[in-house]
Amino acid sequence: MAQVDYRNIAKSYGSMKVMEDISFTIPDGKFVVLLGPSGCGKTTLLRMTAGLEKITRGEVMIGGEKMNGVHPRDRDIAMVFQSYALYPQMSVADNIAFGLQVRGMKKADVAERVKWAAGILALEPYLDRKPAALSGGQRQRVAMGRAIVREPKVFLFDEPLSNLDAKLRGQMRYEIRQLHDRVNATTIYVTHDQVEAMTMADLIVVMRGGEIMQMGTPDEVYDRPANLFVADFIGSPAINLLAGKSTADGVRFGKAVLPLPGRIEPGRSVVYGIRPVDIGIGEPGAAGSVAASVLLSETTGSETVVHVALEDSEVRIVIPERRRFERNAAVGLTIDRAKALVFDPGTEARIEPEAGAAA
Repeated sequence: MAQVDYRNIAKSYGSMKVMEDISFTIPDGKFVVLLGPSGCGKTTLLRMTAGLEKITRGEVMIGGEKMNGVHPRDRDIAMVFQSYALYPQMSVADNIAFGLQVRGMKKADVAERVKWAAGILALEPYLDRKPAALSGGQRQRVAMGRAIVREPKVFLFDEPLSNLDAKLRGQMRYEIRQLHDRVNATTIYVTHDQVEAMTMADLIVVMRGGEIMQMGTPDEVYDRPANLFVADFIGSPAINLLAGKSTADGVRFGKAVLPLPGRIEPGRSVVYGIRPVDIGIGEPGAAGSVAASVLLSETTGSETVVHVALEDSEVRIVIPERRRFERNAAVGLTIDRAKALVFDPGTEARIEPEAGAAA
């Protein structure tokens, strides 16, 4: 295990700057996800950690030791890629053992390590098979086995589940997290899938355009996003964002007044945010409700996603039951004021309301 420190990291390709002045710490033994859209710099940062990309400026520290200029094989890390990168002519056992054999480990010790890894990853029945005879999930487990037999200080995962179907991704999310908890090594995991990040991470680092937008626990980035980008990127369906103006009662949006958990300065232009799960839907005209009309309802089996027209905007609502709504039906929306968020439209930063309910 090892703490990983990034100190004023910058990366450029000629005149093109990918990132500049990134600094944060990954605590020893934590599972940390680098999350963001394509091109945000997360994979570049991972590759610099592995030594596969040169650092333009700054320092990467692993276990208190500076890694700049250290060869990848000497960094005591193991990396699992999006492509399985298995040797097709080798058996599962030989694929797992290959890195240890190259390092000259004794045959008996190699066999013991392979047996241990196969036991953790449920690969014992497949040790004599070639990769072509395995499913996608089994191949990914072999790639993970090849990494864990080395017992590295740090595991690096670069979008390892992108090639799997939805059901298998769910299973592999569970298995990777279980693996982390068993071996208790520091893990850095790159993905653009916020579901993977929310379900697996101890800490999430949300990135955009080579910058860190927020670092926090899954609950922190979901409940208290630092800015509009994080609020919009985290959560499915996406958060509802409505431009309005603060009043003594909340935020005015057309004729509707939307509640806040506290008070902010009246007359201020703001962006009001409320997640679909934090809106209830009932009869029109109910006390404290906001008038809306149904555009579309989608039943997913266990829940219903309802799209409604609120003034001139569309708002999404998720209710944890199966219900049918007629198109154009009038409804009343009730908003959980404690979950409402408000942002500055200029800086995009979240505004913290003053304590106490809006008057």
